[in-house]
Amino acid sequence: MTRSILTNKWFKFITVGTLYALWVIWLGSYLWFLGLVIIFDIYITEKVHWAFWKKKNPPNGKQTKVVEWVDAIIFAVIAATFIRMFFIEAYTIPTSSMEKSMLVGDYLFVSKTAYGPKTPNTPLSFPFVHNTMPVIGGKSYSEAIQQPYKRLAGFTEVKNNDVVVFHFPEGDTVALGVPTQSYYQLIRSYGRNRVWSDKRNFGEIITRPVDKRENYIKRSVGIPGDKIEIKMGQLYVNNEAQKKYEGVQYNYLVETNGTAINPKTLDRLHIAEDDRNTYSSQQYLMPLTQDAADKIGELANVESVEKMLDEPGDREPGIFPNDSRYPWNVDNFGPLTIPAKDETIDLTVDNLPLYRRIIDIYEDNDLEVNGDQIKINGEVATSYTFKMDYYWMMGDNRHNSADSRYWGFVPEDHVVGKAKFIWLSLDKDKSFPANIRFNRLFTTVK
Repeated sequence: MTRSILTNKWFKFITVGTLYALWVIWLGSYLWFLGLVIIFDIYITEKVHWAFWKKKNPPNGKQTKVVEWVDAIIFAVIAATFIRMFFIEAYTIPTSSMEKSMLVGDYLFVSKTAYGPKTPNTPLSFPFVHNTMPVIGGKSYSEAIQQPYKRLAGFTEVKNNDVVVFHFPEGDTVALGVPTQSYYQLIRSYGRNRVWSDKRNFGEIITRPVDKRENYIKRSVGIPGDKIEIKMGQLYVNNEAQKKYEGVQYNYLVETNGTAINPKTLDRLHIAEDDRNTYSSQQYLMPLTQDAADKIGELANVESVEKMLDEPGDREPGIFPNDSRYPWNVDNFGPLTIPAKDETIDLTVDNLPLYRRIIDIYEDNDLEVNGDQIKINGEVATSYTFKMDYYWMMGDNRHNSADSRYWGFVPEDHVVGKAKFIWLSLDKDKSFPANIRFNRLFTTVK
């Protein structure tokens, strides 16, 4: 009885049609309801042979093995692409910017339903590839069709201290010779003429749509409307010190009595080999959590452990907004209020450096500045109303993270999803099977 119901064509149509209708309602594009006609024909009328790779009436009612494999592959690709686009996506931690909260070699799943999935800006794309074709290189997508930003309903909104995956805000332009570096920082360091002409070192210069920019993972320390400020390395949000996280690290200068620290001791403290910067047997510069710094300070041969902090007023090149009127550094920054959608601010040439990229790039206006006069889309502007929400993202490895302190606000249309749990973690400093961090398997991201 149950088998006959499950194989009944009307039962199949009602089940698939209902799921499809719910997806269309979630999508909010009701023209897609026309797809019900195709589903009806697939299961009920069978007028069109949609599975053209199959024989309609094969001998003995069975397809060949090749056709069965093709059928399975097509289904797997469509299903996996759909899940990756709307529900969950795998991500790997490539750098140490979130250590020790997230470790290099952590493999995790990112929930897109948490904040609501974005519909693709660039729908014509090779499956399972982000922006570059494997082996042969080149773009893995076509910009022939470009869709505006649209986010479907999610379970929640980005909250303070969520670990978030997002598209790199300065990734709209990329020097392919050094794709992991910010194009705009390269321009500030080397000048536009050299970056564009020196193909040997910088490669071709290309642009990328929002959804094809590199993915970053950081902690959302500031949400729309928050005031953020950093004083001597301590982050304050709305005048309150940020919640303490055990994984937050700073650079420390460690001095010994001339005797080297035993490498096994550093292994036990989970200090990666790449982080052991040794100046001599007497001096080390290492990113450490407070707990690790305290334990190193207890070693018999260690004479001092000093947190390395910049002084207020010492302007650091490359720090947002890259303007001498804002003499900030990684340890002393702000105060600065995070823009919120529909919020209006007074706009002057003095605060324009903070919002120039928002107005000109993220919200696609024509911005002109002539002396003290600001024009937006050809009209003199003394105020500006934001069209999107913005966020402030920072890595837990405070002195080894390229984050909002360098490139500013993250627009809402760049947010990909929320990091949920780690399903695998591999230590690159060890060989198999010792490289598997069993204590991190299937743990939630905090």
